[in-house]
Amino acid sequence: MRRSVNITAHGLAAALPRGWEGTITAEHQAQVDAQVSAFSTSARMPEAMPVAQFATFALPAIRDDFGGGAVERMGRDDVFISLLEYGSEEVTSALFSDRGLPRRLDPRAFSPRMLQRRIRGHAGLQLFFHDRGRAFCLYVVLGDIVDAYRLVRRAEQVLATIEIEERA
Repeated sequence: MRRSVNITAHGLAAALPRGWEGTITAEHQAQVDAQVSAFSTSARMPEAMPVAQFATFALPAIRDDFGGGAVERMGRDDVFISLLEYGSEEVTSALFSDRGLPRRLDPRAFSPRMLQRRIRGHAGLQLFFHDRGRAFCLYVVLGDIVDAYRLVRRAEQVLATIEIEERA
């Protein structure tokens, strides 16, 4: 019986519980470009940065950094997590001033208004932080806002396993 799947790439690692799947890639996509442009404290665009995505459902081969193409397939019992890295120059910016990967999430903080694109019944949360000299956005989508407390606990099972290495 499979207990967990370990994924490691680009200085990120996670041990996914049974029933989860995920990827860690360094493909730079249009939505990250747009967000970096909107929030960046510098005019220079970063190199391709890692994006880790984890889900309780089958991730389609083609999806964007914030789950477009994937979250539309979520059921009410599903969770989607995206961890997106931004350029090192962002570590000292106000947007990324929170320190450390959030391991505990407040179910009351999830809202349909936090979604990149509203989907009936879904709720999202977006948090920015820095960890080990690296700047990140954590984006979590729940398949059913009514069941937020239980689904957040499922997300926290994955967050507890994520490791971030210091950038060399």
